[in-house]
Amino acid sequence: MSNNSNPTIKNRKARHDYHVEETYEAGIVLRGSEVKSLRDGNASLSESFAYLQDGEVFLRDMYIKPYKEASYTNHDERRERKLLLNKREIAELDKAVSQKGYTIVPLKLYFKKGYAKILLGLARGKQKHDKREDIKERDTRRELERKYKGTYKVNM
Repeated sequence: MSNNSNPTIKNRKARHDYHVEETYEAGIVLRGSEVKSLRDGNASLSESFAYLQDGEVFLRDMYIKPYKEASYTNHDERRERKLLLNKREIAELDKAVSQKGYTIVPLKLYFKKGYAKILLGLARGKQKHDKREDIKERDTRRELERKYKGTYKVNM
């Protein structure tokens, strides 16, 4: 097992491709071998998405590497997983997705009090020019940090 027993798996692409307007914390239904693999940090959220079906929320295309120590009970690495939210949150998500053109994007997977949690973002897709502006802003911030790094001197 790795040194970090509670890894955080992030979806870095999500904030680049979407404007995240609201976040929800959801539990996730997992099998034993999936939990062990997640604790080793062997997962990816980059291609995954959440959707609503029959009043429930599911996560599709999240990759969890098969756990090497599990025998015949190993899991399917890209199986559909049910997310646990309360009825009010599901109703809010359903309303936003059906009426306003939003999508549900997984942002981060982490452990909280021993339980696997997933941070979902209610998001709207970015246009190409929005992405360019974000890149420009990030580059400007980096340039300023480089310029002023180490220039603060204390006079005694």
